[in-house]
Amino acid sequence: MKRKLSVGLVLLLSIFLALSGCFSGESTTDEPEKPTTPSEEGKENDQEASGPKILRLNNNEEPGSLHPGTAQGTHDSWILEHAFEGLTKKTPEGEIVAGMAESWEPSEDGLTWTFKLRSDAKWSNGDPVTAHDFEYAWKYALNPETASTYAYQLYYLEGGEAYNSAEDGADLAALEAAVGVKAVDDTTLEVKLAQPTPYFLDLTSFYTYYPINKSVQEANPEWYQEADTYVSNGAFKLTEWKHKESMKLAKNENYYDKDKINLDEVHFVIIDDENTAWQMYQSDELDLVYPLPQDVIGQLKDQNNPEFEIGTDLAVYYYNLNTEKKPFTNVKIRKALSMAIDRETIVEHVAQGGQKAAYSIVPPGIPDVSGDYQENTGKLFEANIEEAKKLMEEGLAEEGLDKFPAVTLTYNTSEGHKMIAEAVQEMWRKNLGVDITLENVEFQVKLDREKAGDYEISRAGWVGDYVDPMTFMDLWVTDGPYNDANWSNAEYDKLVNLAKTTMNQEERMKAMHDAEKILMDEMPVVPVYFYTKPFTVKPHVTGIFTPINSYPQFIYADIKN
Repeated sequence: MKRKLSVGLVLLLSIFLALSGCFSGESTTDEPEKPTTPSEEGKENDQEASGPKILRLNNNEEPGSLHPGTAQGTHDSWILEHAFEGLTKKTPEGEIVAGMAESWEPSEDGLTWTFKLRSDAKWSNGDPVTAHDFEYAWKYALNPETASTYAYQLYYLEGGEAYNSAEDGADLAALEAAVGVKAVDDTTLEVKLAQPTPYFLDLTSFYTYYPINKSVQEANPEWYQEADTYVSNGAFKLTEWKHKESMKLAKNENYYDKDKINLDEVHFVIIDDENTAWQMYQSDELDLVYPLPQDVIGQLKDQNNPEFEIGTDLAVYYYNLNTEKKPFTNVKIRKALSMAIDRETIVEHVAQGGQKAAYSIVPPGIPDVSGDYQENTGKLFEANIEEAKKLMEEGLAEEGLDKFPAVTLTYNTSEGHKMIAEAVQEMWRKNLGVDITLENVEFQVKLDREKAGDYEISRAGWVGDYVDPMTFMDLWVTDGPYNDANWSNAEYDKLVNLAKTTMNQEERMKAMHDAEKILMDEMPVVPVYFYTKPFTVKPHVTGIFTPINSYPQFIYADIKN
């Protein structure tokens, strides 16, 4: 079925024509199906002055997993961050404060941490949250049979990597027992690290470090797949899940800090079409929308709309180049593609959300020894069309190719991703004579194909798990679980390992800067821009805050009647 050009695409095409030599051409695509919206529920959600306080949001993807040990995407974490709580949590100002743990004490050498859990912590089913639940959860994620993609975040524990990397036939029980986490008693958790880790306390607020209810997991390993069996320990509990359609959270009356939670319920619709979500916001069916359609962002910004906000983000937008597939085995071709992209045009005229063009991989907002890490990095490469043409010609000759082969750029369904991909597609055609095909797929499909190496170019984004450059730099170590470019460099691995094992801040920061230079010199991934968080929120909603590395948080939100 052919469709009329969207407003966003019309805007993009006008930019193609207006900017000197940057763009030309046009294309049409089939319109994405609009998921059924729970209109009857929308009527229920109309809030009267005396009614319950209900916040209505859109999650743009069906969660891949709502189990802390196997979750891996932002569409998972937005729910988890409100349904669960770790040993620590963060204030709206970003300060690390007590969560399930009321206190903690590190040893002088920084290798042993002792956490004391609060005695009034309970699961949503009324069970007490114990130190045993934390030990069980962390070892569950590390268990190689769990196949947790994020298990590497627990490699900071003594014996963590050895257990998770165990080969067939290994004594798993012995390896599990050697992992450096132990419940001394119900409220005392002892953690032993493989080496001192400056950002370990920050990690304890990250979702892979959340507890899981041991008795629930053992009784029903699939507890996390449906609302009626879901058990969590955070401010909210999952009460309804209509898969690929909607979700409902309700205030958890067993949460120790429930008196600070103002909302009674949070209703999510699951819609991957940003334009549909925006229309629902305009018709007062949603109270907050993130992400926004690309063309809407520019309009709201120009209007100085009071409902429009741009939050900071610890995230980078980039393209994976599958270095195991020709022609991306050639570094000159990879660098040519990167140098032929006009990032300034993309952030100013396509993305339009205050994003910053990326000429490195680590975003702004992370402290260096002095100043900001990204600002100290500066530009590690430049856009240069003439040099890009030269490198492309040399790279193709080295590969025995007389022209660039047919390849596909895969992105997850989103009008914004589509518009950016179309802009990059046209830049490569105009500047390098390279023709590529675009393909949109569901987010989970994209993730699965990246893991299987079943792609050529793929859109990707990474939100930092903690505020340190390492949350980006360890993505591309050899055989890393998120090294979807399948790239390997021994010197890079050595520098990242050095940065992980030294407590000398000058030494570790220099090692990461040097590693980033190697990454950008070999260009297995092509950075495009550093994200911001443009969103709209209704005036009757207060208390939303935007941590640098998370979606807008509603734990302390309120509805003004």
